Amino acid sequence: MAHQGGFEPLERGPLGEYGPTVKWVSALSRKNRWDESLRHCISQVREQSGAEADVVLVFLTPHFADQYEQVPEDIYKQLNPKHLLGCSAGGVIAGGVEAENMPAVGLMVGNLPGVKITPFHLRAEELPDMDESPKAWATAVSIEDRNLRPQFILLADPFSFNPEELTRGLDYAFPGAVAFGGLASGATQPLQNALYLDHEYHRSGAVGLALTGNIVMDPIVAQGCRPIGKQVKITRCEQNLLIELDGRPTLQVLEDMIDELPNEDQELARHSLFLGILNNPLKPKTSKKDYLIRNLVGLDVEHGILAIGAMLRPGQLVQFHLRDRHASAEDLTQALRRYADSAPTTQPAGALLFSCVGRGQHLYGVPNHDTNVFLKTVGRLPLGGFFCNGEIGPVEGATYLHGYTSCFGVLRPAA
Repeated sequence: MAHQGGFEPLERGPLGEYGPTVKWVSALSRKNRWDESLRHCISQVREQSGAEADVVLVFLTPHFADQYEQVPEDIYKQLNPKHLLGCSAGGVIAGGVEAENMPAVGLMVGNLPGVKITPFHLRAEELPDMDESPKAWATAVSIEDRNLRPQFILLADPFSFNPEELTRGLDYAFPGAVAFGGLASGATQPLQNALYLDHEYHRSGAVGLALTGNIVMDPIVAQGCRPIGKQVKITRCEQNLLIELDGRPTLQVLEDMIDELPNEDQELARHSLFLGILNNPLKPKTSKKDYLIRNLVGLDVEHGILAIGAMLRPGQLVQFHLRDRHASAEDLTQALRRYADSAPTTQPAGALLFSCVGRGQHLYGVPNHDTNVFLKTVGRLPLGGFFCNGEIGPVEGATYLHGYTSCFGVLRPAA
């Protein structure tokens, strides 16, 4: 199954026709054998493209783990792209389909005239210290000119690499740049994931592409939660331990709040409770999109303390949130509508989707939910990506690692 873009005219979406300069095609195969799946994907690409492959993004499920090492060689033999980027995936998104719990291979192939593509591979020990200069971070990702404002696509192994250190460094070195991506999924132990960069196969670290020139990647981040209770201030914390809110023990505040919720929300709070941290406390009016959603990772009942999946500081404004299929669907639709109504200056030619393994059918009970909403709301663009162990995307100008989130990067020419 393939999704076209730029190669031949397609149905006009809410954003109109595709631009003539940047071309993408998305192809999916659900065959059981790697060689058959790759041939199936490539036949779709060739039927609809005929253009040179400047970049190929590949995502494949652990059903093909025995063939992980040969993936780059096989793709280069048949497509000979200038650059290759990809990883193992618990589920694949391509060709208008979200393939979950089945063998699947997805390709996103781009012909990008006027775009310079810079590949990089990083190990955790190779990252600069946060007190080093912006130039050190630029050098780490092989970018010499920090004025270029690259668009980054990042993939990382969750067992061996903390992407938040990298994204903080990139935000520091390249103000205004956009970074998107996700953590490889499908593995339960270290060294079982696959990362691909050009001709190389890696089992740890992070890989990425820096795109500069005639390309823009517009961010759409849908976190899928709704606030409950009221906004409160952190009055005592230690690193990621939330000790007091408004001068009271955290669990006491939480228990009082849950007691006032409807029965349905009280049940949700048992397994779908999160903490939202306000990004910009100086904003005169805030909404749910202004919160960075973080997991609750532990609790100390004796001392009334919660452990949060983020480093905290006193004075931060926070609010508890719940996640359910209705809130997630509404948040996604609103985020996509805001983008569709924004009328970008050039027509989108494709999009990437990095979605959490906890979304999809597990959350909604039906297949292809986020993909269908995107295609209906934004337009029938070629869409490719995968279900991640963590999603990388910007909120309020800073790049974060998310959970239970769908991060879209809409790709369009700069001019």
